Amino acid sequence: MTSIVWARITNPRQRGEVAAKLQNIQNQKHRTMLSLIYACGLRRGELLNLKPLQIDSKRHLLIILNGKGMKDRVVPISDKVITMLRDYYKLYKPAKWLFEGQNAGEQYSESSLQEVLKIAIRKARIRKPVTLHWLRHSYATHLLEAGTDLRYIQELLGHKSSKTTEIYTHVSEKSLLKISSPFDNL
Repeated sequence: MTSIVWARITNPRQRGEVAAKLQNIQNQKHRTMLSLIYACGLRRGELLNLKPLQIDSKRHLLIILNGKGMKDRVVPISDKVITMLRDYYKLYKPAKWLFEGQNAGEQYSESSLQEVLKIAIRKARIRKPVTLHWLRHSYATHLLEAGTDLRYIQELLGHKSSKTTEIYTHVSEKSLLKISSPFDNL
């Protein structure tokens, strides 16, 4: 996806649109999965490999085990996400995986998760190319725009190198408006 297209999708006024699109998903499991990817900056595999015990609701943490590069990491989860996860858990009562497929104890499939996003995007009438990684990228972008230090974002995303995290950054309109021309100070 080009940075120009990406900038249009993650532009600050569209931040609320991310939430609106997630809230418009009727199926609670689907809404919870996509919301968790955005809320915690998860990769597809990290979401699908989650087990209920990896949620530490008392400390407001999500423990990600064996992420990319077999790295473990911990990310904060908000009260809003914890409430969503509790409601989901009460309804679905997962046996092994946090998000299970059609049969109890069976892991939810990558292709089904892709299809969930595709349907949500179609219903939201988004015509731009969108992937599951778009939600992770939006997480990083919105943290950056809110003033979160790039080093913290690197840790939250589980990047070994800061260079990898810098790929997630792009010039936003909000940042551009803060720049004053040196000419103005003459």
